[in-house]
Amino acid sequence: MALMAAAGEITPMPSYAIFADTHAEPESVYRWLDWLEKQLPYPVLRVSKGNLTEMALRIREKKDGTGRWAKSVIPAYVKNPNGTRGIIQRQCTYDYKVVPLTRTALKLMKQHAKKSVVQWIGISLDEAHRMKPSRDKRIENRWPLIDARMKRYQCLQWMEKRGMPKPPRSACVYCPYHSDAEWRRLKTEEPDAFAAAVKFDEDYRRVKQETNNMHGVPYLHNSLIPLREVDFSTDTDNGQQILFGNECEGMCGV
Repeated sequence: MALMAAAGEITPMPSYAIFADTHAEPESVYRWLDWLEKQLPYPVLRVSKGNLTEMALRIREKKDGTGRWAKSVIPAYVKNPNGTRGIIQRQCTYDYKVVPLTRTALKLMKQHAKKSVVQWIGISLDEAHRMKPSRDKRIENRWPLIDARMKRYQCLQWMEKRGMPKPPRSACVYCPYHSDAEWRRLKTEEPDAFAAAVKFDEDYRRVKQETNNMHGVPYLHNSLIPLREVDFSTDTDNGQQILFGNECEGMCGV
């Protein structure tokens, strides 16, 4: 979206691009951002509420002295004492992405003596379910890629035709919403990022064991076992033949 705007294919030309940094993304994302900044005729503002990892692992003392607690904002899977499973409510996206972006947009609005701002969001057509109106009446959300009826693979094709590098997926290294394919990609292609996720997985359980505001045991993977022990290999990796590769048109999952 940012590059299409720079090429004049999406108008009007943006005044700014804003990146909300959780300080927990793979190094490939920051390298990509460094490259992107050099391609755009408008500035990229990097904003942050703080370090999400440090916040999630910080143990706090209750004011009344009755115990210790830690914020539960990462949507980890939980194994409850009675054998049931659950998931922690996700708060990280709103606190560390939406809030910094909104505050920066409103700050820029005042700085330029405007009464409202149009905020572009780079959601593609296959993610249309993520479209949501702004919570602030001074901000109007717009989704240029959806207006252009572009899906993710078409965005990648647009970039490939222009000789641009393939962008990495922007997400925290330890996001519990990773698919097995993404965990496998991290483990194979970005081992440092995967190692950081494994460490967070272990540290997060330790922190919860040292506090008294959660009775269950949290895990990053939905199998409810430590990330270090999860087998991410595919059936093909384990010797299973691909029987229908030449016949199936790949429409079953659409």
